[in-house]
Amino acid sequence: MRIDIPAESASDPVAYTKDHYAVDIVRAGMNFSATAYQHSKLPLREFEAARLRTAQINGCQICQSRRSARDLPSYFDRFGGSLESSVINNGEVPEESFYAAVNDGWRESPIFSERERLAIDYAERLGVDPIKVAYDEDFWTQMKNAFSDDEIVDLSYCIAAWMGLGRVTHALGFDSVCAV
Repeated sequence: MRIDIPAESASDPVAYTKDHYAVDIVRAGMNFSATAYQHSKLPLREFEAARLRTAQINGCQICQSRRSARDLPSYFDRFGGSLESSVINNGEVPEESFYAAVNDGWRESPIFSERERLAIDYAERLGVDPIKVAYDEDFWTQMKNAFSDDEIVDLSYCIAAWMGLGRVTHALGFDSVCAV
C-alpha cells in the first residue's frame, strides 16, 4: 500500500482511511459511491456492464471481482445504504457468463442488449477518452435514441464515481486486499 495502514487494519484499508486520513473528503467519496448503488434507476445489467468495464480500465482488482447483487449487502454494512431501494432490485441479476463477456469481446457478444452495449461503450469512452466522446455526435445520437436524459445523467455520474474511486483504490494499493 502507498500510505501507512496499521497491520491490524490492513484487511480493510478503505475503512481505516475514512476514519484517519482526509476524513471529510474520503467520507464524501464513499457517500458518492454508496449513492450510486443506492439510487441508480438503471437496470442492474446495464449498471453492472458499465461498472465492470470501468473497473477493467481502472485496473482495480476489487471492482473487477465485485458482483453488486452478491456484494452490496456487505458494502452497505460498511458504508451505509438500504438494499430494499438499491440497484440490485432493478431487474435481472447477471450471470457469470455476462461478466466474462464484458471481459472478452463485448462488442461482438450476442448476450448484450443495445442499451447494455452502449453502457459498456460509454464507460470505455468516458474512461479512456472523455474529450473525444464529448464531441462524437454519432455516439450521442445513439445514446439519445436508447436512453432518456435522466438515464444518461444517472449512468454518467455512476461511471464518474467508479472511475474516481476505483482509480484511487488501485493507485493506493487498497485493491491488494478485499474487505467486501
